[in-house]
Amino acid sequence: MRNPPRVGCVQYLNARPLIYGWEGPVHLDHPALLCRLLSKGELDVALVSSFEYLRNPIYSIVDGVAIGSDGPVYSVGVAHQAPMDQVTEIEIDPASETSANLLRGLLAERNLNPKLVLASGSAKPERAQLLIGDQAIRFRQQHNDYSFWDLGEEWRNQTDRPFVYALWLIRPEVPEPRQIADRLRALRDLNLGRMSDLIATEKEFDPEFCLHYYRDHLRFNFGEKEREGLGMFQTLCVKCGLLPGPELRLTLL
Repeated sequence: MRNPPRVGCVQYLNARPLIYGWEGPVHLDHPALLCRLLSKGELDVALVSSFEYLRNPIYSIVDGVAIGSDGPVYSVGVAHQAPMDQVTEIEIDPASETSANLLRGLLAERNLNPKLVLASGSAKPERAQLLIGDQAIRFRQQHNDYSFWDLGEEWRNQTDRPFVYALWLIRPEVPEPRQIADRLRALRDLNLGRMSDLIATEKEFDPEFCLHYYRDHLRFNFGEKEREGLGMFQTLCVKCGLLPGPELRLTLL
């Protein structure tokens, strides 16, 4: 194993229970850039968009650990003022890959066809915004005049399964990958057991909100139902032309 392994992690509140206390350097960045760094071999292991695995399944997945939701996720969704069936454009956050493709699939299943455009900062009532992570949290806390189409809730309503947003992926050439996977599982368990200590280190968001967010909106497991949900996401992406069609096979550590 590299000493230490090159680790990358999304820089959002939702990832902190999976990375807080990691012994060694961590490259924090937005999901799309982390996917590029991992695919180019500039990181050994990274917590990245689940879509990266579906698109390029060369990696091993750290079994049992993920960022997911089993209902409203709060921090991934479309902020809108006009009713969703009247929205003509949705601005896409370029940092997101999984969420943007989840949005495409959910819109198609609802027979909605707004134009998806890169975020420009313009504020038109008919133009909604896809928001993810901390940006979504800030927006929701500051804008009571917007409705929020929660993608985690919509996915659950359509599929009756959890949704997996991010996974720990390990590159195939990394030696002793199971040792890394074991460390990451142990760290997740430790942090979930010391939630009050973890929340006490948060500087931006209210402790009461953090506890509610972690316990009521997020799931940090990757078990049978989560694997089923990931498979259903792949099927939806294939249906929408976002992925080719081979059967999903998971390499788990």
